[in-house]
Amino acid sequence: MRGRKGQAKSETMSTFVERVNQADLWLLDKVFQPASDRLPERLPAAELGMSLQLGAIVFFFSAIAILVFSGQVSLGSSMFNILNWVLFVAFYLAVMKMRALIRPGQANPLRSFLLGMRPLNVVWLVISFWSGITGTGPLMLADLFVMISNLIFVIGLYLVSCQPRPPSRRTSKSRVELRPIMGGLRD
Repeated sequence: MRGRKGQAKSETMSTFVERVNQADLWLLDKVFQPASDRLPERLPAAELGMSLQLGAIVFFFSAIAILVFSGQVSLGSSMFNILNWVLFVAFYLAVMKMRALIRPGQANPLRSFLLGMRPLNVVWLVISFWSGITGTGPLMLADLFVMISNLIFVIGLYLVSCQPRPPSRRTSKSRVELRPIMGGLRD
């Protein structure tokens, strides 16, 4: 009897995880991949995603700086936020190293590597939206920066996970035009 309850919980949890992964892949394939395919050829989605993640790091640092310099919190009490920022930077550096694995015309390995990170960051985005909406007073500006930071980070994370475009065929600008020679063979 006890084994069946545990098995039922396990099946429920696995179906929940499968549904979350399905939703994540739907968002990636139906929203971000088409947007990625429409980007100019000189700006790959991975490059834009990395730039957005760097922007998110800067915004998050700005939120910490606003809190500390406005006197809302001390440097010691914002240690949690500083450690979060350090994790942002470490994650950015790790993805930057793995970015070399992304090659045009091949499957993006970061798509599966970041499978657990994308839904988790969407949850953090929803939480930051909630705290930004319900925030009051002087902390509202810091909450706004955190909310923008999380939004930019999630968009960057999804763009880094998009499949790269296949290499484009280069056509020669100077094409040789074949013309019949006067007095040559006739059809």
